[in-house]
Amino acid sequence: MFVLMIVVFIIGYTMIALEHPIKVDKAASALLTGVISWVLLMFGADEILGGKPGFEGASHEELTKFIYPHSLLEHLSEISEILFFLLGAMTIVEMVDRHQGFKLITDKIRTTNKVKLLWIISFITFFMSAVLDNLTTTIVLVALLRKLIDDKKTRWFYAAMVVLAANAGGAWSPIGDVTTIMLWVKGNITTVPTISFLIVPSLVSMVVPLLLLSFIMKGNVTRPADSSHEQDMTTPNEKLLFLILGVAALLFVPVFKTITHLPPYLGMLFGLGVIWVVSEILHRHKPTDIKKGLSVATVLTKIDMPTVLFFLGILTAVAALQTAGHLSGLAVWMNDATGQNIVVINTFIGVLSSIVDNVPLVAGAMGMYEIAGTGAVGHAADFVVDGHFWQLLAYCAGTGGSILIIGSAAGVAAMGLEKIDFIWYLKRISLLALLGYLSGVATYVLMWGGL
Repeated sequence: MFVLMIVVFIIGYTMIALEHPIKVDKAASALLTGVISWVLLMFGADEILGGKPGFEGASHEELTKFIYPHSLLEHLSEISEILFFLLGAMTIVEMVDRHQGFKLITDKIRTTNKVKLLWIISFITFFMSAVLDNLTTTIVLVALLRKLIDDKKTRWFYAAMVVLAANAGGAWSPIGDVTTIMLWVKGNITTVPTISFLIVPSLVSMVVPLLLLSFIMKGNVTRPADSSHEQDMTTPNEKLLFLILGVAALLFVPVFKTITHLPPYLGMLFGLGVIWVVSEILHRHKPTDIKKGLSVATVLTKIDMPTVLFFLGILTAVAALQTAGHLSGLAVWMNDATGQNIVVINTFIGVLSSIVDNVPLVAGAMGMYEIAGTGAVGHAADFVVDGHFWQLLAYCAGTGGSILIIGSAAGVAAMGLEKIDFIWYLKRISLLALLGYLSGVATYVLMWGGL
């Protein structure tokens, strides 16, 4: 069963990659992969978990109770936080878009030159994702791209670059990515050294593919035609109000987490609640059709549920592999195979995070290594607070997911929202992302040597 779980994951992953040729929605493949993985884990509990550290002498009943309710519900709570965060962010962005708030921004971006627009969008994404997180930033920027670029295939290049820039921007900020947040909260890294040492490698990982794409893209983009009906639904003041409310709600999330120590999804839902109340009050005297078109209730019916279900399926599948011990076993193997070479280990973790979720990979690495004391010398010095191992882990886990479209939350969101083809991304973007990723690693190592 242990090996069969890996086989099921590979088959499911292949079906997701071949979504368009086989004509099966990736959400369906992800859901099947997730559920079947847990079924195999439950049926093979004795073989998979029996005798492992912590389960010596455990009965079949004890093992199955560990799988469910303990482990499955624990992972479900973590997955649910991501899904509710995603739903809240998508709804807020859609509300701003429905009120034409983003038009105030897109009207300021006057260039239609493909290369100039690509650089503008990339740098906006890079710095925005450091303040927000890469998932929220991607959702916002994809909404903006729909107002700037009419052609779908052209927009895919920009959406792909948004994914690369969002992941790169999130890697150098303690609050920009789930993995950096994990390392920051646990005390492995601190704010100022993380920003100081990682902003340059992160910038390099974005600029390298950006430069290469600049040689490929020629000409100008065509903007989509405005809808006069939508323009009549909101006043200029309402556009500005909902743009401010939307941005404020998104920016409030990290503040909410810092002040209350509650999970970010609650801050996102709080922001959505405020926008919902304001919209109900503001539009209460408008004609019924306009009021209905601008309401959160209507927006919720437009949310892309297949994307949410895809998230659920793929994260559930990875959670099963984590519970069964596949990921921890892989971490031990890496440690032994590389002779504890922290550059090789972290580089491999980054590449691996393009296939499986980077959160359990980072969690596994954090569990394998202890934070060394401040007086540590030699190899142990790399594991002190803000040591090279932890900083490089933050960079690699944050940016390595860009190599494949489903390797990060930002990539999955862009894939779902823009219906980006996995094979298209693999052929046109993956190599660029890999070159950028490795360039960033090399930059960090050179800075490390200079230090």
